[in-house]
Amino acid sequence: MLNNNIRYLQLAFNDTVDDVLRILPTVPNSPRLLIEAGTPFIKHEGNRGIRAIRERWSGLVVADLKVADGALGELSMARRSGANAATVLGNAPTETLDLFVKHCKQLGMLSMIDMLGVKDPLRVMRPMLTPPDAVVMHRGRDEENTRGKVIQYKHVNRIRSKYDVTISAAGGIDLRESRSAIFNGANIVVVNLVQPGSIWEGIPTTGNVGAKVQEFLEMIK
Repeated sequence: MLNNNIRYLQLAFNDTVDDVLRILPTVPNSPRLLIEAGTPFIKHEGNRGIRAIRERWSGLVVADLKVADGALGELSMARRSGANAATVLGNAPTETLDLFVKHCKQLGMLSMIDMLGVKDPLRVMRPMLTPPDAVVMHRGRDEENTRGKVIQYKHVNRIRSKYDVTISAAGGIDLRESRSAIFNGANIVVVNLVQPGSIWEGIPTTGNVGAKVQEFLEMIK
């Protein structure tokens, strides 16, 4: 479902369905755009939130589940709600990672391992029976304002030397960081929608969100 010769933007909704209803119709209908039901969004809105996105978006819908255990049940619920990609935590047990990747394949979903808090992604991937479709190099939201905390692009070439996977970059990404992500080999750049006055980087939910999304798409082309 993804072409590693193409650069994608993943737009993450993190608040309420109201934002989806108001903003999603304004964004470009681009095959290079993925729409994410973010973890806070799913916790707030549940599967209803994923369905609201699917009803308004025909392309890839990523459920940022950050599965830690119980992969089969969580994936099945997300798939029934319309997601065709999902995330699992790299810190989850290898058994969970293997079940997650296997069940994603069975359901026709993209499997994404989120390396939030993982120091060496290869140590996570080596014991796995099958690699995921994508690896997310993630600087956590709570880490964004910590001096010296950066997205660990140094692992990109190490991963690519062993596995044919898509690389996603997430965590406090603005236009400048999006350029850096692509320069360092990322295929997907994840950008959060943020509320006005937020301390986190992203696209404000006020103003012309569609124009800002187009600006990111042009930047990472």
